Amino acid sequence: MSEEEPSVARRGPTWLILVVVAAALVVCCCSTVIGLVVAGSAGLLGR
Repeated sequence: MSEEEPSVARRGPTWLILVVVAAALVVCCCSTVIGLVVAGSAGLLGR
């Protein structure tokens, strides 16, 4: 049973890392969209 405890302990940090990565991707996508909207409204996209 001592072998199962480290695997269970590793799952917590693994999920935490996945959540952090997902949050970082969401922040990057949102900031990209906001940047495009600001650039478009400022006339920087050439439309």
